[in-house]
Amino acid sequence: MHPALKKYLTGKIALSPDQEEFVDKCFIKKSTERNEILVPAGSIARHLYFVIKGCLRIFLTNEEGIESTRFLVFEGRMGTAFPSFILKEPSVAAIQSPEPSELLMLSFEDRESLYKKIPGWETLDRLELEQEYIKAIRRIENLITADSRERYHLLLKDNPEMIKRLPARIIADYLGISPETLSRLKAKR
Repeated sequence: MHPALKKYLTGKIALSPDQEEFVDKCFIKKSTERNEILVPAGSIARHLYFVIKGCLRIFLTNEEGIESTRFLVFEGRMGTAFPSFILKEPSVAAIQSPEPSELLMLSFEDRESLYKKIPGWETLDRLELEQEYIKAIRRIENLITADSRERYHLLLKDNPEMIKRLPARIIADYLGISPETLSRLKAKR
């Protein structure tokens, strides 16, 4: 099993050597290039992605071509265009790796196999999804209630690496502000 996945699972679920081998067979390693699109909008998200190294960006593009970042997934986390993955419907969102990334891909079918063959996997998955849902709700609440300065300072506090690693246009989009506003906020720091 990949060391990053093993670290992710440590303390969350106990696996025998045979179970570790089974888990390892369910995840397929993939490397991406900067800005590679893994799932284009309009196609079905067939994998859940575990990020070993790098980042994934789940985003929407409106009719004018303006992008809106829904989620950013960094090392040690899992993500996908979840409605498409679960419902097996075309995704309104695209998935991109904004930087070269190392990923482990888990298909829907292999995820179901893990539920059946690994005791506690379904509970682990539910608990992780609950935490991600809470983060998503808090982000939406901040987009609605906090001004641009407050959102920027929360991001600086909670995830300063994001600001260093990703292009300003993605950070501004994630914060729901213009690149110019982000530049002014950075200058005032």
